[in-house]
Amino acid sequence: MNVKYLLEKMDVLPKKSLGQNFLQDPNALEKIAAAAQIAPSDTVLEIGAGTGALTVKLAQRAAQVIAIEIDDRLLPILHSQLHDFPNVTVHHADILQVNLDALLAERPYLVVANLPYYITSKILRHLFEANNKAQRLILTVQQEVAERLVAKPGEMSILSVSAQFYGKPQIVARLNPAVFYPRPEVASAVVRIDMYRQAPVDIPDEEVFFHVVSAGFGQKRKQLKNSLGSGLDMPHAAAAALLERAGVDPMRRAETLTLEEWATITRLFAAQDARLFVQ
Repeated sequence: MNVKYLLEKMDVLPKKSLGQNFLQDPNALEKIAAAAQIAPSDTVLEIGAGTGALTVKLAQRAAQVIAIEIDDRLLPILHSQLHDFPNVTVHHADILQVNLDALLAERPYLVVANLPYYITSKILRHLFEANNKAQRLILTVQQEVAERLVAKPGEMSILSVSAQFYGKPQIVARLNPAVFYPRPEVASAVVRIDMYRQAPVDIPDEEVFFHVVSAGFGQKRKQLKNSLGSGLDMPHAAAAALLERAGVDPMRRAETLTLEEWATITRLFAAQDARLFVQ
């Protein structure tokens, strides 16, 4: 499939506002499809079907492919490229507006997506917060984002905490800019996230957990006692006492904490009024 030719034939110019860089290299497409480990009985949700180059690879492997594409200019190309695949359904929609639970009901499914940098975090949050979560995510993202998803304590962020709370992320391939049209200015990587059936840490409530984490990262350059205190609206002395009770040095910074340490802090915060920690 010559992506440039298809787009020019349909008089479609890639939109920077949508972060459109279309995958066109056959080897890269094969790597992504293989990384998904699609079984013949699987349902695959593809986010950003584009010109259908990857959709074809998915359709050749899966029982059903549900392809989401926001750009109506690409729909004629998709319908033309996919007319031989009755197992593909194309939806013209913004994935952030799609009710995943209604679309997929209780069916198990996989997600394959080529995500623009500017909206990666929002799409991940949308996928993570669905009641019926995917079994596995295969995401093509900018390499910087991929590194953040798999980061270790010392370089953690809200994005890495979220990804590692919901699943096990790993970089499975790195992609040269030349595999895309138009060619982006940065390298990309393929990340596979095997989703957990239950949280990997013991927390009383998911919403409270992320409230605590968000508070901790709210003032990233500050010591944890200060950022946590400000974010949770408690005196800094109370925040420091809470951290000490959790076995966490109040002078550490949010990016150094492990998932288990965040969970411990959350349990203590949820269990009692933080003022009780002040000696």
